[in-house]
Amino acid sequence: MTVAPYSCILWDVDGTIADASRGILPRLIRVLASYGLPRPEPEELSRWIGPPLIESFHLRAGLDADQAEEAVHRYRELARLAGYASDVELYPGIAEVIRDVHAAGVPQSTASSKPEVQVIAILEHFELLDRFTAISGAQPGPGGRGEGKSEVIARAIERLAAAGADVSRPVLIGDRHHDLDGGAEHGIPVIFAEWGFGEPSEAEGAVASAASAAELRALILPRPLPR
Repeated sequence: MTVAPYSCILWDVDGTIADASRGILPRLIRVLASYGLPRPEPEELSRWIGPPLIESFHLRAGLDADQAEEAVHRYRELARLAGYASDVELYPGIAEVIRDVHAAGVPQSTASSKPEVQVIAILEHFELLDRFTAISGAQPGPGGRGEGKSEVIARAIERLAAAGADVSRPVLIGDRHHDLDGGAEHGIPVIFAEWGFGEPSEAEGAVASAASAAELRALILPRPLPR
């Protein structure tokens, strides 16, 4: 007999399942250049991955609200033209963990600040879409502004519940403080993915940290009941 430590798993995507930096960073540079802004340093660019883009264009690039919204549209068009799954790589061993969780009968959903259409395209490309009971990504909010992490997490739980999943003991796997903040709003514990783009300090408040897919597997897969 085994017992699952969590009744369902929520996954962040950028920095947790997939590394899309090879495509994201050149698009960011092009959009910033269109506003006459200099190319950020490489260590600064990695901080753009994970948070909602409109937030980063506003806070990091100093664009006003209208410019930030326009910059997001420019970025999304570049992503659409390139193909949403282009220049995307999965982190080592993560696809196997997702498949093993599915095989163990534990429901899974994404909870990503990435637009939902992009999340679906990436999972389809890597033949993982059917391992998820539900998909949740950012959807346009008022004025075309993307949703925050809290809203995405809430939708993930709602869709899992609607599909008949047990949502009484969820866990979120993510790599940025936005994941911790969003999880906290819903009382959902977070496992911090150390391989992602977050700084070590962003793991504060996580229920656990994992440095590899093997460590993550041990934290979330069903385990034998103690004798």
